Amino acid sequence: MNCFVTGASGFIGANLVRELTARGHHVKALLRPGADVRGLQGADYDAVPGDLARRDLLEKAMRGCDWCFHAAASYHLWLRDYAPMYAANVEGTRHVIEAASAAGCRRIVYTSTVGCIGLPRENGGNVTPTDEDTPVSGAQMSNHYKRSKWQAEQVARQLAGGGAPVVIVNPTAPIGPRDVKPTPTGRIILDFLNRNLPGYVDTGLNWVHVRDVAAGHILAAEKGLPGQRYILGNAQGNWTMKETLAVLEELSGVPAPKWRVPYAAALLAAYASEALSALTGNEPKAPLAGVRMAQYKMFFNPAKAIRELGLPQTPPRQAFADAIAWFRAGFLQH
Repeated sequence: MNCFVTGASGFIGANLVRELTARGHHVKALLRPGADVRGLQGADYDAVPGDLARRDLLEKAMRGCDWCFHAAASYHLWLRDYAPMYAANVEGTRHVIEAASAAGCRRIVYTSTVGCIGLPRENGGNVTPTDEDTPVSGAQMSNHYKRSKWQAEQVARQLAGGGAPVVIVNPTAPIGPRDVKPTPTGRIILDFLNRNLPGYVDTGLNWVHVRDVAAGHILAAEKGLPGQRYILGNAQGNWTMKETLAVLEELSGVPAPKWRVPYAAALLAAYASEALSALTGNEPKAPLAGVRMAQYKMFFNPAKAIRELGLPQTPPRQAFADAIAWFRAGFLQH
């Protein structure tokens, strides 16, 4: 297939490009001027310079493509000005889907986030993972990133309802190689390895190998139903942060932090950190949005993607081992 990938230099995008080319597909990769393409080293693709703002240029570049993968997003938990985030995530999504539809793409896979899925419920210490059908509303979108992605997903669903062949995928917390920025989830591993993680908050995530997420995008193009969404996660990946750090200690040999930070203390530190950032313009070490999200154990059920798409289920331990090896190979001091 001829494929068009936005966000190709990002964590998911770079792994998706490599997975597509490994399967014999031809890839056009949308790259902004000056994009960090280290994650694409060794991949065979045609670079298309541009951005999400020019719908006309996107349509022209997509002509002749069978599949479009829209993985580009502005992913920040703190910014001085959030307007560019909404422009990229919401209007950029509209531009890409409209352009791909006009260009004749037979499948358009939009990369959303589990932040747009209903929050897991906790009862007596037991957390019930949620799925694609869990009720959710815009009121649950507690920060600008989640809100912008929620609005973008509504755009995707609206255009799918109008006939665009859009399939939505909602990755959980991907980890693995080629996380060059790194992402907030990769930052946890990197800070752990660099011994910059003095304590932890009682939270939880669904960990998934980024390679499985990339494969899930391709499977969504092959088998996904337009208008449907699929959680790309791991059925065995719902781990508390304490469990996560224990596995990191075992795999890396680095001692795990033992201090569990009270949520109130983490919240106070986040307020102080953001107040300092308002003066300096530097990104806070503890963004308020991240701390607020940490009050929930973000456990999810990917059964639909496993059943309907055949989503691979690489053990989360292997995902962490691959991430550790990749960071240690050259990005440990990033």
